[in-house]
Amino acid sequence: MIEILNPTLLARARDAGALVADILQTLKSRSTIGTNLLDIDRWAKAMIVEAGATSCYVDYAPSFGRGPFGHYICTAVNDAVLHGRPHDYRLADGDLLTLDLAVSQGGIAADAAISFLVGDARPPESVAMISATERALAAGIAAAGPGARIGDISHAIGTVLTEAGYPINTEFGGHGIGSTMHQDPHVANTGRPGRGYTLRPGLLLALEPWVMADTAQLVTDADGWTLRSATGCRTAHSEHTIAITEDGAEILTLPKQG
Repeated sequence: MIEILNPTLLARARDAGALVADILQTLKSRSTIGTNLLDIDRWAKAMIVEAGATSCYVDYAPSFGRGPFGHYICTAVNDAVLHGRPHDYRLADGDLLTLDLAVSQGGIAADAAISFLVGDARPPESVAMISATERALAAGIAAAGPGARIGDISHAIGTVLTEAGYPINTEFGGHGIGSTMHQDPHVANTGRPGRGYTLRPGLLLALEPWVMADTAQLVTDADGWTLRSATGCRTAHSEHTIAITEDGAEILTLPKQG
């Protein structure tokens, strides 16, 4: 299913996107050395409930997971990259943490992810990998606009990631979003320009470049959800929800300035 939102629904999407961005930035500020992943999940739940929004994750039970996800946010540490299920783990100095959050407000969903380093340690390879996903995300957004094609976005993202030296996995990528979290079209993190669905004003997309340092192969954790790098290498993931408008791409999950 591909949804095209009218102006009323687009306004709701902006509200949902602002909420996701605000929650992620709050959680980032609270994610310090010694913070337990289960506390992050509890904080996320409290903020979602207080806002009158609905979690897109807690009851989510797709074919690739083992039963309902059961948590309010994805917390992926170091070699975990996608669908990180919160568990009893306390963050250490230099951990690379990814927070991925999707909520629905007013019947419209928004989805975003941020990767950052905990504490004061700044391993250069981790800094570079996070930067690569952020630059790839910016390139994908720049390629999105009315009349562009999905392949244009995929090509822009893939070019940045490939030039940075990272293998690219195409099993999971960006996606359409709207009244539900995951919709068509699929947006792979590499592709050929000029191919795929033509973007129209009112379309929402969640773009999410993610990489693993030295492999494109994933393994599933014992929890049935968390996806990790097959080699145990570190990973990074950046994501925004955007709306296609007459003027280009509007980022709905951009944090407030200041």
